[in-house]
Amino acid sequence: MGRGKIVIRRIDNTTSRQVTFSKRRNGLLKKAKELAILCDAEVGVVVFSSTGRLYEFSNTSMKSVIERYTKSKEEQLLITSPASEVKEHLLIEEIQELDRKGKLLQQDNMELYKKVNFFRQENIELQKKVHATRGMNDIDRSSTIPYNFNITGEANVPIRLQLCQPQQEADEYQIIGPPNLGRLQLH
Repeated sequence: MGRGKIVIRRIDNTTSRQVTFSKRRNGLLKKAKELAILCDAEVGVVVFSSTGRLYEFSNTSMKSVIERYTKSKEEQLLITSPASEVKEHLLIEEIQELDRKGKLLQQDNMELYKKVNFFRQENIELQKKVHATRGMNDIDRSSTIPYNFNITGEANVPIRLQLCQPQQEADEYQIIGPPNLGRLQLH
């Protein structure tokens, strides 16, 4: 008659638990050794007791077993993970990078907008100063500008141009100076 089945659960008695741990650990390491010899397999077993002691078996070096395990696990992850997950991950990274660049461009845009408003305000202030100066001195409003241009109205009023007939000038001006096309008056 064989032994009956035991229930697999934690053994409460510490002495019984330690005896069972030692027997089963030895049995596990023995089976690992037999598997390595009989099947020409590379085997590595690592066991930590409840007190933190390390027990291990390897038919080759434990370092090579762990390196092979790590490499195999990485390859398995690449094979089992669908390409869509990898492409999705790359797209998420690209979207995050584009968001970061977009925020930087938005900051640059705001700084440029502030500069434009600053220069616009300066321009308005300068125009006010010019108009204030013109209002105080009416002689400047009708001053003559070279090439027969006369300012006869407000600065913001539309200007009407009219071409007049050329006037006779001295012969020396006609030879030396630029050709006289007539007088241009602003009204």
